[in-house]
Amino acid sequence: MIAGRQTGFGLALVALGVLGISGPSIADAPGAGGTMVEKPVTGEQIYRQICQACHLADGKGGAGAGKFPALANNPRMAVAAYPISVVTRGKGAMPWFSNMLNPVQVAAVVGYVRINFGNNYPAPVTEADVKQFGAPPPKPEE
Repeated sequence: MIAGRQTGFGLALVALGVLGISGPSIADAPGAGGTMVEKPVTGEQIYRQICQACHLADGKGGAGAGKFPALANNPRMAVAAYPISVVTRGKGAMPWFSNMLNPVQVAAVVGYVRINFGNNYPAPVTEADVKQFGAPPPKPEE
């Protein structure tokens, strides 16, 4: 039985080699066999590329291997400082994104969430708001 597993694994490796498929270079390099993901600009693009994986396309979150809070119909979105703080500092199992998103992108995605998914908080979120209420990523312990 173990020999069969090894043979199956070996065949899979050979198949990948024949197809010319290699590790991360496919997803990370432009040109034949892969493409670079476009840099998200709008709040919707940022949400789809970063937030949607956990909070889902409808913003309702979910539970399973972990609990992902709903952003839809969420009264905590009323005050922009709260979602700005969570996005830039993280909270619970959610990582911080201040090392991945610049203040303009944070403002865009927070603004997008605040006016979509059943939320109706149309006051704009600005880069200045993010700089005021956000935070740099925590420094690693030495």
